[in-house]
Amino acid sequence: MDHTPRLIEGRKHDLGDGFTVRRLLPALLARHVGPFVFFDHMGPADFAPGKGMDVRPHPHIGLATITWLFEGSIRHRDSLGSLADIRPGEVNWMTAGRGIVHSERTPPDERRDGQRLHGIQLWVALPREDAEVAPEFHHHGADELPRIHRDGAELLLVAGHAYGERSPVKVFAPMFLIEASLAAGAVLDWPDAHAERGVYVVEGEVEWDGVAIGIDRMAVQGARSASPLRSPGPSRLILFGGAPLDGERHLWWNFVASSRERIEQGKADWAAGRFGVVPGDEHEFIPLPEH
Repeated sequence: MDHTPRLIEGRKHDLGDGFTVRRLLPALLARHVGPFVFFDHMGPADFAPGKGMDVRPHPHIGLATITWLFEGSIRHRDSLGSLADIRPGEVNWMTAGRGIVHSERTPPDERRDGQRLHGIQLWVALPREDAEVAPEFHHHGADELPRIHRDGAELLLVAGHAYGERSPVKVFAPMFLIEASLAAGAVLDWPDAHAERGVYVVEGEVEWDGVAIGIDRMAVQGARSASPLRSPGPSRLILFGGAPLDGERHLWWNFVASSRERIEQGKADWAAGRFGVVPGDEHEFIPLPEH
């Protein structure tokens, strides 16, 4: 990865009912940043009463998923029997390891009344030695996450370690994920000890080493040191990164693996019904794609 920040615009997809997703990672300019191999920006979308998000049960291997919301609520269920509604400021962290199935739907009250949904979803590739660990799910409340105050910046450490603080979220490799709110004129140094880093602009605009990064845009960089971020006006950012991956990963559908053979095994297991079912959401599933 270059020392100069590389700008990524992402690809926007309309999923229907006014719900759009912008995919930033993987990209041609960056397949991964630290352990992060997937980055989706959801919405914002306004769901009318009676409408909602319905991601039917589907499998994952070789990764951990994280959902981080700015607005709205999502109900998580998985094949471990986990049930958790996530709301802004809370963390749903699911370690797929050797295999898990989960669904994500709008909770009943929000479906009845309607809601605005806005957030990000990320995949973190597990180190090779941990790729086949037993699956786990953890929910963390907003009061569990470290809050960091810098001059002109309010930071919430979602996962990993940065600025001398550590999130309680269980991770498997050096990384950081931060929601940052910057005041006009703020200058923010990057956390040290991480070789790769990226910023996504949710609101406002920032400048990084001469590169202007506007709303819905990402910039990434790999170097031991980095120029600070400068915010000409108020901005809301997602900062993320970590140590380089221990080798390339193959991504196919919802599977991440170090070998194509493991991907093929995941495909065969899902087609044969060997992943298990999601208690409370047993009657639907997403079929294996043909391509």
